[in-house]
Amino acid sequence: MTLPVFDLAAIERTVTSRLVLDTVQDGLIAHAEGRTGVPAPLHMAFPEADGDCHVKAGWITGSANFTVKIATGFYSNSALGIPSNHGLVCVVSARTGQIRAVLDDRGRLTAWRTAAAGALITHAMSRPDATTLAVFGTGEQARLQATWLAELRTISTVLVHGRTLHRANALCEQLRTQGLNARPAVAQDAAAADMIITTTAATTPVLDAAHVHEGAHVTGIGTDMPHKNELPPALFHRAQIIATDDHAQCIHHGDFGHAIRAGTTAQNSDIAAGELLKTPLDRPAAAITVADLTGVGALDAALASAVLDQLLQ
Repeated sequence: MTLPVFDLAAIERTVTSRLVLDTVQDGLIAHAEGRTGVPAPLHMAFPEADGDCHVKAGWITGSANFTVKIATGFYSNSALGIPSNHGLVCVVSARTGQIRAVLDDRGRLTAWRTAAAGALITHAMSRPDATTLAVFGTGEQARLQATWLAELRTISTVLVHGRTLHRANALCEQLRTQGLNARPAVAQDAAAADMIITTTAATTPVLDAAHVHEGAHVTGIGTDMPHKNELPPALFHRAQIIATDDHAQCIHHGDFGHAIRAGTTAQNSDIAAGELLKTPLDRPAAAITVADLTGVGALDAALASAVLDQLLQ
């Protein structure tokens, strides 16, 4: 029997943002409740090529499938005219161990899973009246975070901060075509937004904790290896509520771990992100809240299984 291989075009015809958002929300709640199997990720760095590779596996307890995913990010690829992200997902039967299908998604499912997690957590942890969003970063993930969050709440303005004004302007043009009011901003102005999402591969913090206003929420999604660091440890010291998608991962290679090692927050100061999706947050209006998302393999498993079910219909 030939192994089914589904390409990106087939996946894009099948998947909706609603399917991704619902699946990721359920997966985060399952992970918070301990209903997942998630081994430690494998990381490889390729400094000479400005790239990295992640291999993640995961399973939702009781599900018919588990997955093994390869995801790469080579951040200088734009100069070569090719995408920065690539990868594939192998869907395996959790009952027989047989490979059911390969999703040759070129890293798109990872991008969607990341965007959904960021949008869901940002929406859940931000003030109900928060309307201004700042994104740090100018790539695909910055665009997805803004557009998917806009599906969950009203956004009045998107402030875009990037390493170059040219790329910030380009992202603003993309966001405007999708109905969002977007403009470039310097780091200090962007850090003053109601909601902040960092989407970079930075190795030093991209914003100053002192520039974040009371009542703001910050989600960091780019720190997924030990050498990366987007959010300053001082921000965690100011935060009244800290959420992590996976406690151990965020200590090992997330911004939360950098803050613990810097002595600005305690190792037990976080709450599982899925808990905040299950139970609405009782949030003081003036509180600063922070979410550190490092990517959970069980979410890849849940999403890949849901997508495969749609493809096989």
